[in-house]
Amino acid sequence: MNRDKLFTALETIGLSNREVRVYLALLELGQATAARVARLAGINRTTAYDILGSLASKRLVTPLGKEPKQEYRSESPDHLIKFQKERIKRDENYLVVIEDLVPELKSIHAVADKPVVRFYEGEDGLRHVYEDTLSSHETIRAFASVEDTNAGLPDYFPKYYNRRTAAGISIRAIFPHTKEADERSARDRVEMRESVHVPRDKYSFSPEINIYDNKVMIASWKEKMGITIESKEISGAMKKIFELAWSEAKRLDKETRGSSN
Repeated sequence: MNRDKLFTALETIGLSNREVRVYLALLELGQATAARVARLAGINRTTAYDILGSLASKRLVTPLGKEPKQEYRSESPDHLIKFQKERIKRDENYLVVIEDLVPELKSIHAVADKPVVRFYEGEDGLRHVYEDTLSSHETIRAFASVEDTNAGLPDYFPKYYNRRTAAGISIRAIFPHTKEADERSARDRVEMRESVHVPRDKYSFSPEINIYDNKVMIASWKEKMGITIESKEISGAMKKIFELAWSEAKRLDKETRGSSN
């Protein structure tokens, strides 16, 4: 597919001409400042900031850091399917267009080998990092406090659990033992979860840590901040740490929940 056809296809699925220019420029760069993207896209820097903000709202690019050193990273072209999810439900022809597009876009996507760390602030930031876990292709491994999640985003999590289950994403969780954790674990089967409990006085998890695919998600409820680390090496090490913890947690679970009955 030549560049003119790429432009036409991207405009067909809802991107403006300038959004297409900026999106393709950042795909080629992988990660860059707004000024560098603007030069490659052939637009002024002020306009580039606006368009990068629009693309970020569509989850096609991610801002990294803060001014004056802020950069933007292009997300995998697979995110186009998420961007057009509602439209695809109404018209499956759009899925055909996107499925033809994605391999072409991946061929020009410059992916950096170095790990990527993304910071998100406030409640919106916490929601964002949890939304990313819904992209997992494998069982999520989690160190989590049910009390913290219930208090942190009380209106968000009931829907999140349902959406995770609907997406077919299972989870294994280690919980500090509390009444709230007991109530959540009672729904393990319907929420595709396997959970074990550990003594709260010895093992209280804050922040929460989720490990999935090549990512590690950290949700700090005290500091109202979410962090996603994208690294195959780091996530692999964290998965091994979780498996070690899981073995001991299963033993502690029998003692912990048994003693509370």
